Amino acid sequence: MTQIAIIGGHGKVALHLAKILTGTGHTVTSFIRNPDHAADVTASGATPLLADVETLAAEELADKLTGFDALVWSAGAGGGGAERTYAVDRDAAIRSMDAAHQSGVKRYVMVSYKGSRADHGASSEDPMFAYYEAKAAADDYLRAKDLAWTILGPSSLNLDSATGKIEVGADVPAGETSRENVALVVAAVLENPATVGRFIEFNDGETPIESAIAV
Repeated sequence: MTQIAIIGGHGKVALHLAKILTGTGHTVTSFIRNPDHAADVTASGATPLLADVETLAAEELADKLTGFDALVWSAGAGGGGAERTYAVDRDAAIRSMDAAHQSGVKRYVMVSYKGSRADHGASSEDPMFAYYEAKAAADDYLRAKDLAWTILGPSSLNLDSATGKIEVGADVPAGETSRENVALVVAAVLENPATVGRFIEFNDGETPIESAIAV
């Protein structure tokens, strides 16, 4: 049994993930900032933990992460403007990596997006510019951190039911993937040490997830 923390625990991916992980015997704690979301988290099988990672210092977050084996970052500002996007998707994410290192959490899985990179090519006038910048900075910081990390790059998310099948690769044209499939991919990489140190970009496809993420 593994102790797994999910930051951004009330998101749709996170709720699917908590159900998957608890259903396979893991113990899951989902970090949320709104107490009204606790019932949904409990229904997923996870234990809700009230913590606003946007305001917590790395040392404070490290205290809350003590004893966990793995951390999944599935939080995001959700289009709350550039300032909040940088505060959550970059700054809070980076503090969570520092906190994981300080508290002895070894495994870190980042839910990013397909195509995340510093040279994303978007204009500063693009409404998504702050998001692209924030995610690239956080992903690059994670790559340099002494953690057993995996970065996941799903394509545009939809609400379709999971198929359990994807296509992986930077050269695969961007498409869509279901949030439930993303949760299945997170669960699969947590079980597969060969995914450590990889950026896995994917869409829904025809290859079973376990085979698709294999090296």
